[in-house]
Order: sequence, then C-alpha cells, then structure tokens
Amino acid sequence: MTMLSLAATLFASCTGNRSGGQGTNREISASGSLMTMEGNKCYLAVGTYTSGEGSRGIYLYNFDILTGKSDSVGMIEVDNPSYLTFSPDEQFLYAVGENDEEKSAVHAFSFDKRSGTFRKINSQETKSNGPCYITIDARGRNVHTANYGGGSISTFQVNDDGSLSSLLSLIRFSGSGPDSLRQRQPHLHSVAYSPDGRFLFAADLGSDRLYRFEVQETPFQGQPVIQESRMTEIETPPGTGPRHFAFHPDGGRFLYLLGELSGEVVVYAHHGGELEQKQVIAADSVGARGSADIHVAPDGRFLYASNRLQADGIAIFAIDPDEGTLTKVGYQPTARHPRNFVITPNGNYLLVASRDENRIQVFSVDGNNGLLTDTGQDIVVSKPVCLKFAGMK
Repeated sequence: MTMLSLAATLFASCTGNRSGGQGTNREISASGSLMTMEGNKCYLAVGTYTSGEGSRGIYLYNFDILTGKSDSVGMIEVDNPSYLTFSPDEQFLYAVGENDEEKSAVHAFSFDKRSGTFRKINSQETKSNGPCYITIDARGRNVHTANYGGGSISTFQVNDDGSLSSLLSLIRFSGSGPDSLRQRQPHLHSVAYSPDGRFLFAADLGSDRLYRFEVQETPFQGQPVIQESRMTEIETPPGTGPRHFAFHPDGGRFLYLLGELSGEVVVYAHHGGELEQKQVIAADSVGARGSADIHVAPDGRFLYASNRLQADGIAIFAIDPDEGTLTKVGYQPTARHPRNFVITPNGNYLLVASRDENRIQVFSVDGNNGLLTDTGQDIVVSKPVCLKFAGMK
C-alpha cells in the first residue's frame, strides 16, 4: 500500500470526512505525523509579525474541520515569530524570531494540548539575520532554520526536554542570480526533509539553486546531521527565485518548486534524492514577482500556490496522477498579501494568512474540481504570516 493509499484509508475512517460524524479521529498532519482530534476540532497556531501596533506573538485557535468555524484559545508573546513548526509528537512548538543578526533567534515552547497553552522553554541565537523558515526531522531531534538575510542554514539539536542546544552549525552559501536587485547574494527561503528523511532540501532565492544534503543518520555526538561535504547543488531555471517547495503526498514521487520571482511552478520527478525537471508552468500571470507559498492537497489531486503584490490570490492546479504534471483549473482572489496558507487534514478547507488585511480567510474546497469558495468566516488577527495545525487531546 502506498503512503497516499494509507492516508486515504485513514481519512475515510475519520469523522473529519465530508459525511460528518462524531468521536475522536486520527488524521495525518501536514508534517506527516498523526493528529488526534477531539470531535471535529484541531488547533490552529498562527505566527505573525509583531513590528508596529497589533500582534504580540503566536496565537492559538480551535478550528472545526467540518464547519470552518474557529474560536480563540490564547497567545504567547514572542518577537516576530514568522514561521512555526510542531515537533512530530506535537508536544513542542518551535518558532523563528525573524530579525536582524543581533536579535535573530529560534524559540522552543512546550505545548499542553489539554489546556491549549504554550510555555517558553528557551531561545538560541541563529547567528545569521532574517530566519524566515524552520523545520524539524521526523525523530524530533534536529531543527534547521533558513536565514534569508544571512544566506545560510542554522542547525540545532533538540534535548530530551524539548529545549534547543546552542547553535550546532551554520552553513553559509555564495552565488547570485540575474536579477540585479533581488539576487545580488544568497537568500535561503525554505528548508525541508524529503518524505523518507534521507535528504534535506533548501531553496535559495538569491542564486536560483536548490541544495540537497544527504542526512547522516547516526552522526557522532555533537555533530550536525547535515554537512557541506554531503551537499549537492541543483540549478533551477535562471530568474526563478526559489522560495517554497512541496512534495507529493504519495511518497514524494514529485517535488513542486515555486519561484517567487518567476511566478512559476517547476515540477520535478523525485526518486532517492534525484530530481528530473518535467514541467514549468505559470502560477502568476501578471508578473507581480511575489509568489509565496505552495501546497498539495492531502489526497494528492490538486496543487495550490499563493501570489502577492498584484492580483493577490491562489492559483489552482490539477495534478496528473501518473506524470505529476499540472493543469491550471482556476484562480481564487484573496485579501491583500497572501503569504503562507494551510489545508485542513481532511481537505475540506484552505486557510490563507493575508498579512496586509490582518485576517485569515477560510475557503471551502470543492473535492471534485479543487476550486475554492470564501466562507466569510475570517479569523481576525494582526499581521498573520504562518499557519500550522495540530491535533487535540
């Protein structure tokens, strides 16, 4: 049975499917871990920008995956938590503090699901400015940040109590691209493990490259799991400006890379860390040069990509089940500056963090054609930029 078939089996057994029902459910989260839900609800954590008036940190909501309704639970103060990740067991939350080099940090929090509260454990300096993305491995032992301003990756180990070690390694990159304004130097924008955990991929907007690291499964004590000596450079089309990427849920057979500058999705066949380019297709048809985030629906049938700066919205693509290639099927306008977005584990809703209108829009998803409909059930919060789901006890 493939990973996608297993996921479909789990989805069908949950009350979070489209036929309704009650009880406690187990569904696969965006990180690949199992989410346990009470009734039809899960937690939604929201990362924000805190500069200026309004937001003060990370906000937490209850979200009903059948109705699209939400309720505020609480918040914890932290400076510019612009990207978040839960540990695989969802007992901990890790957040970047996106600031200049002196103030840039990564923060660790414990997460009590019963009360819906976060508790600060510790913080560590990234030693590189502008951390804008954070990821954790499937064992919950290694955390990495992509540092946009510093053009680097910071690596930390996770201690038994969920706290973070001091900086274990800092890998700095070099290179540039054809855009003399946006690509003068490296700008690491995302970093994520392959579904099998054997490789760590990183997207560099500044040099039009993807970097692939072969992960050391059993490094010596105090050694990072990624090293420059085990790195491969993968060139993307000139002027792409790689920002975010997503693997297909069927075992990662395909990798979809979104170019912030080109506004295009580059489709790769993926096998054992090797990538073969199959297609380049436009997500941004107006040349706004502000494409932001990309995700595949849990059932693997549709792909979504957000675009900012002009014609703000979500491009919608159907995925060929055999070839992995894309066909554009629609475009959903959104509020201003849609950045990160997230799809509920049952595929019923897509939530968009619209930073410049201080709200999260909730769209229902048509399971037949992938198209979106605004439910009008906005979540009002200042400067939302990152959305992550977690299960409930």
